[in-house]
Amino acid sequence: MPTFTAPDGTELAYHVRGEGEPLVVLPGGPMRASAYLGDLGGLAAHRRLVLLDLRGTGDSAVPADPATYRCDRQVDDVEALRLRLGQERIDVLAHSAGGSLALLYAARYPHRVSRLALITATPWALGRPATAEDRLTAARLRTDEPWFGTAYPAFEAWLAGGGDPDWEVVGAFFHGRWDAAARAHDAAADGQTNSEAEKAFLDPEAFDPPALRAALAAVAVPVLVLAGEVDGGPRPALARLLADAFPNAEFAVQPGAGHYPWLDDPQCFAGRVGAFLAAAPVAGSGPPA
Repeated sequence: MPTFTAPDGTELAYHVRGEGEPLVVLPGGPMRASAYLGDLGGLAAHRRLVLLDLRGTGDSAVPADPATYRCDRQVDDVEALRLRLGQERIDVLAHSAGGSLALLYAARYPHRVSRLALITATPWALGRPATAEDRLTAARLRTDEPWFGTAYPAFEAWLAGGGDPDWEVVGAFFHGRWDAAARAHDAAADGQTNSEAEKAFLDPEAFDPPALRAALAAVAVPVLVLAGEVDGGPRPALARLLADAFPNAEFAVQPGAGHYPWLDDPQCFAGRVGAFLAAAPVAGSGPPA
């Protein structure tokens, strides 16, 4: 398992799957170990996945200062990984809450990013989190599912502040297919997540939406924003705001997909994202001077 040292001395780990040009992968959760990403539905057949365990998750060390869990304070961890890989520029894929980290990285180091794929990422960093009504609206798309009658009231109660739900019930709303693989994936979340660090990661002080919008408007690299058709956090309309923040972004909705589209339809996901990553570079996206 390869490791590297963050600027503050924290030892960080990453996991490599596949061969070819590296694709740096930032996990969500927030603060969930990268193991849940697997090989991203076979995307490792297209690229060498470099899956970062954020500080305090997976095989990465717990930092001396818990304040460094904040999203903006992990940006230089990503830059340290780029240096460890010896790449002038990196392609970056970020899932869910990891999208906020990717946005801040692209804003701070625009000349170090060559392509950016944002997968079911909520625009937290732009001041637009998913609301309870967003999630309930998406949930009501599932009324024909056999589990809906039991799951919806529990989901609604949780979103209203009713305490921790039974995830074996409400976890269905995060997946396009609530099958055995999805259940196992969902059940692993608690053991893979640094719950102490979750709130710190999304501390509002980490974000300055107006300044970030201005910075991203100047990031001209190709960007793919992919949403799940039945995902509630974000719903496709909310995810589209991420595409609107960039001058050279494409937006796609994976049919029938929830928050983990590589589980719902691996072939569709890997094909769509793989094609984006394989496209010819645009003018001006070569190595920095």
